[in-house]
Amino acid sequence: MLKRMSVVICGAAVLAMTSGYATAQSATQEAKDKTKAAASKTAEVVTDAEITSAVKTKLLGDKTVGGLKLDVDTKDGVVTLSGPVHSAAERTEALRLARTTKGVKSVKNNLVLDTAATTGRTDKDDKLKVEVKDDTKESADKVKDASKKGAEKTKDAAVKTKDVTADASITSAVKTKLLADTKVGGLKIDVDTKDNIVTLTGVVKSAAEKAEAVRLAKTTSGVKSVVDKLTIQQ
Repeated sequence: MLKRMSVVICGAAVLAMTSGYATAQSATQEAKDKTKAAASKTAEVVTDAEITSAVKTKLLGDKTVGGLKLDVDTKDGVVTLSGPVHSAAERTEALRLARTTKGVKSVKNNLVLDTAATTGRTDKDDKLKVEVKDDTKESADKVKDASKKGAEKTKDAAVKTKDVTADASITSAVKTKLLADTKVGGLKIDVDTKDNIVTLTGVVKSAAEKAEAVRLAKTTSGVKSVVDKLTIQQ
């Protein structure tokens, strides 16, 4: 009788220990999965920032491409290139450099071919040259009016291109300063410029880092003002 009771008690103890071990093991695995997911999410953000920096470095280092005029944005490994280029060859080279950068999944082409900046004329100007051959007064007046309108459009396009170029140059200059400053995690900060107004977004580790990033942007040549959208990591 005593022997049978001992066997029952031992069996119950083993069952309890096995159940407790299984529960602990399950909790440990769940914690590992959560940690791995969080690490993966953090790595994805860093990867986008690293891709942006790598593509910009390649564009700035290439003689065919006007890297200062091009803006680069990366989200989930997809790179978007925007800004003016002087030729189809320059556009092709910029896209090639982005596509061949490590970690890039695909490239969106928002580059604008600025033919007026390189040839000094537009398709409308070429058309006007043919119309000038007409000796009638009416044709001459039409050519004069069309030439005036073409000149105004060309002037407006030149002003717009100049503004885009200035904004792209400011963006590149600010990002370069952020990457070079040891007090600032430049890879985690995104810079956008419109009409010489710089917007900073991203995550910083402290108020001191945030203040330094804003200071670097404000002291960059050509910057009118800085919009601070930086978030301090908790």
